[in-house]
Amino acid sequence: MRILVVEDEKHLNEILSRRLKENGYSVDACLDGLTAMDFIEMTDYDVIILDIRLPGLSGMEILKRARKQGIESPILMLTALDAVEDKVRGLDAGADDYLTKPFAFEELMARIRMLLRKKSGNKTNVYRLEDLVVDCDARKVKRGEKEIRLSAKEFALLEYMIVNQGIVLDRDRIGEHLWSYEYEGASNMIDVYIRYLRKKVDEGFEPKLIQTVRGKGYVLRVDA
Repeated sequence: MRILVVEDEKHLNEILSRRLKENGYSVDACLDGLTAMDFIEMTDYDVIILDIRLPGLSGMEILKRARKQGIESPILMLTALDAVEDKVRGLDAGADDYLTKPFAFEELMARIRMLLRKKSGNKTNVYRLEDLVVDCDARKVKRGEKEIRLSAKEFALLEYMIVNQGIVLDRDRIGEHLWSYEYEGASNMIDVYIRYLRKKVDEGFEPKLIQTVRGKGYVLRVDA
């Protein structure tokens, strides 16, 4: 899953970005509102963490522009202000949640998981397909009774596929959600990680769940 961090406090921005990456997310980060708007218009983020007070363009203005353009990515607003009217304005303008600074990173992670559940329509962060179980909170995968160990990027790919199970995902869409702008060559790596996943998730099991749709991409489903 890919997250955008928009926070003008450089130290906090760096800490959030690092901690999110350590938790398996792909992260883009910027320090001002104009750059943030460029990122948001170019990429379909799974979650946007957006500070209200930013140079160039305020977080509130970014929120309004994004929603006016039909951008539906969940937006979590950060603010040092605890005024009720600021929260009401943000929620009325289309924010999905609010977090007041200072905050515990564990609370931020819980809010992100809640937004991802809301976006996927799932009531929990545990997803199932046949005998495959993916627990996104515990970051554990089981196929039948066997626990499957995955690298951070393998897990991110499987998580994205099972959240979107039944939907054919092309390489551009997968790359957009799993790799940040800092990474080059993501398109070639997608095929590599699909092979890794097939070896761990499908090899020795029936039915096969990771399907190739020629000329279109990959899908997690049970083929008849």
